[in-house]
Amino acid sequence: MGSCASDSTIVKNWRDYPPSSYSLKIDKLSQLNLDKYESRRFSSGGHNWRLAIFPKGNEADNGSGFISMYVEIDSTSLMSTPSTEVFAYLTFLIYSKKEKKYLSIHDVEVKRFNPLRTMWGVPQVLSSDTFHEPKNGYTFEGEQCEFGVDLMVVSPFTKWEVASFNNEFTYPKFSWSVKNFSELKEEYYLSNKFSMGGRNWNLKLYPKVESGVVGKWLSFYLILADNETLMVDEKIHVRAHLRVIDPQGSKCHTKKINSWYEESNKGWGHIRFLSLAKLWETYLDKDDSLNVEIEFEVISETKYSPGI
Repeated sequence: MGSCASDSTIVKNWRDYPPSSYSLKIDKLSQLNLDKYESRRFSSGGHNWRLAIFPKGNEADNGSGFISMYVEIDSTSLMSTPSTEVFAYLTFLIYSKKEKKYLSIHDVEVKRFNPLRTMWGVPQVLSSDTFHEPKNGYTFEGEQCEFGVDLMVVSPFTKWEVASFNNEFTYPKFSWSVKNFSELKEEYYLSNKFSMGGRNWNLKLYPKVESGVVGKWLSFYLILADNETLMVDEKIHVRAHLRVIDPQGSKCHTKKINSWYEESNKGWGHIRFLSLAKLWETYLDKDDSLNVEIEFEVISETKYSPGI
């Protein structure tokens, strides 16, 4: 016999709508001179079940003096190697014609059905005295009564993700020397591709023009390399420091990135990273080179089940 439900997991209330999984109507309860009545098999959540009613209570499960109700999964639903487990939430119902509603006995704890335990239920659904008292309406029109059950089968565990934040790098910096800076003519320039945190990246500089800001600012970005493809909803969190290096080694200009990279935005940085006036004054070395770097603090990684 299946295990009973703890009183602390049972919620009782009234509802208007009938059972969603199975209904069992008995025409004359007094003629059902059985300790246990099992329904025909019915299907719910891709499995076959039976509803079991103990009109006199299930004494073996501390149900004496009560109506006891259970559901049992068909053992053929559990035949596989390794054996299948089915998880389900159970709600038992008894109709009251007086209330014109169903008494709902819901077990808030999910039940695990497996070859060692094929039956779960509630041994003390409703006291026998309350059930048989005509004024309560559970028996009506010549001892008719109706029982039912809702079964909500929990879907198998197939979708997941694990997010980790890597802050241990063999060498967390990448440096780039931009030669002949004063002679640059293109709108933007890309560094060589480099790898960090299991991803490929480029640094991107707009030396004079970016989004209408002409001749005033250096724009500086970290972007995912062209060969990096992100899945739908995939995100990478990056925390890093972009720097323009002072040739004297004392006044590096630094700004932080603390952003999520995704398919719709594969580059983050600063449009007004450093004024060109300050750059010309302080940050070009004697060979007209601008030296920049990025230092990483964290790059996230997400492992996940196949997407939609």
